[in-house]
Amino acid sequence: MAQHLNLTPPPIDDDDIYRAMQDIQGYVDISPADFKEIFTFAYRHAVERLLAARRAAEIMHSPVHCLQATMDLKDAATFLATHRISGAPVVDGDNRVIGVVSEKDFLRRMGLKAPASFMEIISRCLNHRGCIAVNLHNHRVDEIMSAPAIIAGPTLCSHEIAAIFAERNINRLPIVDEQRRPLGIVSRTDLVTAFCSCLYPQRRSDGHIL
Repeated sequence: MAQHLNLTPPPIDDDDIYRAMQDIQGYVDISPADFKEIFTFAYRHAVERLLAARRAAEIMHSPVHCLQATMDLKDAATFLATHRISGAPVVDGDNRVIGVVSEKDFLRRMGLKAPASFMEIISRCLNHRGCIAVNLHNHRVDEIMSAPAIIAGPTLCSHEIAAIFAERNINRLPIVDEQRRPLGIVSRTDLVTAFCSCLYPQRRSDGHIL
């Protein structure tokens, strides 16, 4: 599944290769072109290995803010705005994840296609001589949520999560237990952070990698 990730190393030129070969003690019986090719493949495999070692449980945000399926959309919008998030898992009365609500679900209900800019919303309001969000009044979360929810377990590795994001075109992935109860959530930002930590691992003062 790692084909969905950009694992290409940073651009290196011939001078970089020559200097790297000079840093190696002794004679290196390999051409600069072969050296560069080996480096490129080694870099990709190293990143794949590091990402495979990072599990959802390590990179997810927890606890996760969830919406109740029966919640009024007005209250749901206020909840998302208060927590400064653009979407959240939806749970039923047994606290099991049954869907996800995001900005695009609200926009779709308002007659707009995602992604819609703020100015596009303003333009629609002005041209319609009224707030297009009026269509959201007296409706519940379970009426607009995306369902069934795309979910994953805590042991899923980072590059598998990246593949799900790419294949399903989603921005967040609820992490659940065996009963579908929420444990946390992984966003695209969390995934990028995990990817960057593989490329640029932090080190402790004693030199050990965190």
